[in-house]
Amino acid sequence: MVMSSKKIGFGESLEKQVIESGKCAECGACVVSCPFGCLDYTKGKLTLTKECKICGICSQVCPRYQWELARAERFVFGRERKPAEEFGVNQRIAIAQSTDDRITKVKQDGGVATGLLLYALEKGLIDSALVAGDNPEMPFFPVPKLATTAQELIDSAGTKYFCSPNVLGLPEAIKQKKTSVAFVGTPCQIHAIRTMQMVGLKKLTGFLKFTIGLMCSECFLYEGLMGEHIRGKLGIAPNDIRKINIKGKMMVTTDSGVTAIPLVEIKQYARKSCGVCDDFSSELADISVGGLGLDGWTFTIMRSEKEKNSSNGQKKTGS
Repeated sequence: MVMSSKKIGFGESLEKQVIESGKCAECGACVVSCPFGCLDYTKGKLTLTKECKICGICSQVCPRYQWELARAERFVFGRERKPAEEFGVNQRIAIAQSTDDRITKVKQDGGVATGLLLYALEKGLIDSALVAGDNPEMPFFPVPKLATTAQELIDSAGTKYFCSPNVLGLPEAIKQKKTSVAFVGTPCQIHAIRTMQMVGLKKLTGFLKFTIGLMCSECFLYEGLMGEHIRGKLGIAPNDIRKINIKGKMMVTTDSGVTAIPLVEIKQYARKSCGVCDDFSSELADISVGGLGLDGWTFTIMRSEKEKNSSNGQKKTGS
């Protein structure tokens, strides 16, 4: 796939049809892809920092601008999904959990994502992974992190229910001269990676070894959910939280116990742009993982040939 000759400016495309319409996924694809450095993403806001050169690249990599799932499926898998494939194109679906003692202490559900990354790193299949790391000043607020050691992967384990634009971490992989990188992200971020690959941005994606897609219904606004509701209304200090999970309700775990929050109470803090996404199970990833209401296990979807070399070391059951 080569870059289209059609050129359209940021204002006419993304600003008008994506940002102003509330569709922006805040993935960061346009920021890292702009060859002139015209765009910036700071504090959850995408802005044009200098005059657009009208190269048309930002509109081509945006997963919310003229997006076509079937086209992306053909590019990634060589075919479109079959009617019976309710979770998208796949080779196998299983219920799995990590058997690594290092992971059982920090896992969200079955620990499969961290288990896959650890196995791939220690076997030399990858030299790093782009994941959602921790912000030391804002508990559970994620930031893109290029993890290069087993400990960094373990420290980044667990779900953060707020947006981490991991695509913005791609330049760091280039800076560190990494050649085999795993990418972990939500469905919209996986879409962004695929659009960048489809238009031929090899400098930014050529080093990606495989992708792990996180099943996702929606992300929340940190100031609203953590600030107004959890800390303000419920009186739970963010620093006291050990784990957050959603199992029919949002379960907030502290040393004092578990506080269950009905989802209807936190719906108001969901990002509006998540409402336009219809991809729950990260259908374009090489491997998709999610809790899906399971206790101690991960619902795992193996989609592409790439997953075969990275899925050992997990206990599995399923068809």
